[in-house]
Order: sequence, then C-alpha cells, then structure tokens
Amino acid sequence: MSEKAAARKQRRNNGAVVMMCLSFVFGMGAMSYAAVPLYRIFCQVTGYNGTTQRVEQMSSVVLDRKMRVTFDANVAPGLQWNFKPAEHEVNPKIGETIQVNFVAENRSNETQRGQAVFNVTPGEAGAYFNKVQCFCFTDTDLKPGEKLEMPVVFYIDPDIVKAVESKDIHTVTLSYTFYPKEGPKPVASNEGGAVKIEKKL
Repeated sequence: MSEKAAARKQRRNNGAVVMMCLSFVFGMGAMSYAAVPLYRIFCQVTGYNGTTQRVEQMSSVVLDRKMRVTFDANVAPGLQWNFKPAEHEVNPKIGETIQVNFVAENRSNETQRGQAVFNVTPGEAGAYFNKVQCFCFTDTDLKPGEKLEMPVVFYIDPDIVKAVESKDIHTVTLSYTFYPKEGPKPVASNEGGAVKIEKKL
C-alpha cells in the first residue's frame, strides 16, 4: 500500500472515531435532558419519592380512622412572595375528601409568575395522597401587591392501611415550594380556582 493510500485510510479512520465520539456525546446529552421529565413522570405514576397522585373523582370509601395531615410552604429565591397555609394541619378521615387553602402574596413591584412543586413525606404515603384539585396544576401569576387564596382538594386513599410499608403511617406532610417561572402572562391571574383577596390598606 502506498503512503498516500495509507494516509487516506488513516484520515478515514480518524474521521470515523471523531464521529463516534460526537454521536456518543450527543446521545448522552439527549439522555440527560430527557432524564428529568421521565423521572417526574415515573414519580407521578408510582408515587415514588413522595409524589402525589392526580385523580378526577372523589373517594367512595371513607374509613373510621383519621390521618393527621400537616402543611409546609416555601418560596425559592427569585420570587418576592409570602406563601403560607391557611391552617397548619387537619385531621380528616381516611378516604374523606377535604379542601384546604394556601395564601400567596406578591411583595414585589412587578408581576411575577410562579410554579408550585409539591412533595409528601413520608415518601411511602405519596402513592396514596390523591389530589382532585390543586393550584400546582397550573402556573400562578400575581400582580404587585396581589394576594390569592388557593385551594387544594384531596383525600387519602383507603388502601394506605393495607400496604405493609404504609399501614402504620399516622401523619403525612404536604409540602409546596414556589419557583419562579418565565412565560407569557395570561389574561386572568386567578387560575386553578384561586380566589383573589382584596388587600386592606
């Protein structure tokens, strides 16, 4: 084989190696990008890591046993909001559909949009914490000084008392964190059943 032919073959081999490396890097990047939404879908379907379940109907079975449910509210950096539960805990019967409210107030001088991320602890209870309605299903926009009362309608699935890993749970905590979110501002700012509260001077 001549030196020129050998050089061309070497260049082809080098080009193939470079393409393989680029393909690998691109593939790993795509997998990393898809990992977060796929993991979130997995958590929502299985209740893993304390992710609650979204349901369309209320429970038809109510047990003669109560569950203590406490609430936690947080705001991530980037949102100048006050955010808190209207009440710190409730004690519904297991299977009983109940509504609780959270209140958010924009303390900034500009309209801000937030997205609430939720979690349930202990994590084993997540699969049995069913939300019928929640402000976390949509983004929330608050004008400067605006305050919203935001409902959450939920029930604890009666099957929680049957599973080995959850039958001894007597207290669960529903936690929310509001994160800033960019996007076009909707016409109405009280989405998801939020009730505007007039700010008193």
